Amino acid sequence: MRTELVSEAGDRARLNEDFASVGLSASGQGGSLVVLDGVTPPKGDAGCLHSVPWFTAHLGGALTELTVSLTDVPLAEALALAIARTAEAHVETCDLSHPRTPQATVVLARWSPETVEYLVLCDATLLLASPDGTVVPVTDDRLARLPRELLRSAEVVDGTLRNREGGFFTAAADPSVAARAVTATVPRAEVRSLAALSDGATRWTELFGEGDWADLLTVVREEGGRSLVERVRALERADAAAGRAFLGRAKTHDDATVVCVEP
Repeated sequence: MRTELVSEAGDRARLNEDFASVGLSASGQGGSLVVLDGVTPPKGDAGCLHSVPWFTAHLGGALTELTVSLTDVPLAEALALAIARTAEAHVETCDLSHPRTPQATVVLARWSPETVEYLVLCDATLLLASPDGTVVPVTDDRLARLPRELLRSAEVVDGTLRNREGGFFTAAADPSVAARAVTATVPRAEVRSLAALSDGATRWTELFGEGDWADLLTVVREEGGRSLVERVRALERADAAAGRAFLGRAKTHDDATVVCVEP
């Protein structure tokens, strides 16, 4: 088995809001990966005493434990349990009903000798590579389908789109959103490798168009996740130097996380 994990903050002056882990079963026959991309709130009251990194660390830690220890529990149920556990940790001190309560996008994958299960919620990405080299992206495209002009207004997003029917869903304080995630199970024999990426890393394909998903996974497998992140940073710096801005990009540099596993 080969695993690689790279996570880099977009700004060295603030904490990385992403979380990533790989957990292996005691038997050595399976394991799981977790990638969370914490949602950076706008300035102002979010109803919570805790930071986004606090939230992603607690939710990610719970998911790492639950996906490895409860192998018979579906990933959506494991996510619901982890959200409930994390909410319980700060419900007495924070307003968890606030639309900007700490939250994150989610990628989970779990493999055994027979199967590979996966779950994607919001705009992180999972790539599955088959033995013949075909790369299949797994995405939750609800956020991408929304008109860009609506996303410019925090009031519209918070009031009508965030964790609302017809909008998009993130892991925050309501365990029921786990049922909204994209999930499936495929035979282990059909997966040679898999990679989970936060949207700061997928900019190479989605924002800058430097290659398709298969090209991106080739960079990760042959050069490493660090190389992908460095390529993204170079593109971001060149863009900023040229005075270019892309619609929907709120930050010049975003937290970037790559987890690659060859089970």
